[in-house]
Amino acid sequence: MLTSPPNHPILNDSASLRSTWAQRAWVACGCTTVLISLAKAIIGAAESHIWFRPILAALAGYILADLGSGVYYWGIYNYGSTSTPIFGAQIDGFQGHHKWPWQITRTQFANNFHTLARAVTFTVLPMDLANNNPIFHAFVGVFSGCILFSQHFHVWAHTTKSRLPPLVIALQDMGLLLSCQYADHHRPPYNNNYCIVSGLWNKFLDKQHVFKALETILFFKLGVRPRSWSEPNSGWTKETKA
Repeated sequence: MLTSPPNHPILNDSASLRSTWAQRAWVACGCTTVLISLAKAIIGAAESHIWFRPILAALAGYILADLGSGVYYWGIYNYGSTSTPIFGAQIDGFQGHHKWPWQITRTQFANNFHTLARAVTFTVLPMDLANNNPIFHAFVGVFSGCILFSQHFHVWAHTTKSRLPPLVIALQDMGLLLSCQYADHHRPPYNNNYCIVSGLWNKFLDKQHVFKALETILFFKLGVRPRSWSEPNSGWTKETKA
């Protein structure tokens, strides 16, 4: 999700915070594939005059996107390193985010989630080409759209309310988007509130110790300790704003 290196503070005018044209292109591609999927859902539902099941599928996509974001976030938080294939840069950026969480609000739009846009493009585009079922696309469009923009919902959760549009604040207050309560994730013991679309699943997952159970299973099966079992080192602990 994040690609900023955690090895040194990032200055406000740093080039690493700016969006490149390549990043903007990937975001445009990701958004286009999502819009195609949503358009197929709406057009198909309108032609068949069947709206209930597509709406239900869209709702399921929204709910499961939050869960999916939590599983992904938990995984890169607890496992792997900067040298891990494919995910190394995201783990690297995640570590930087934990050290300087406020930096995410200074990173330009496309820079913040071009990696997700690329993944969505490669995943959803084949579905757009191969399938026209409105129920299927209602789920895929909403799920992939929420995953694509989850990083921006994450940014809003780190942004003071005075800088947010009223609509975003209203959606956060209704629990439809991730709110500033997510900030608990950046406080000890650093092992909760992983979901970043709406945060809907966080209370249940934390109360039922779902991720702790998964960590225990992986430890006994693979012998790998998650980071949440150890005290965070200086490379992970939060620093004050620059």
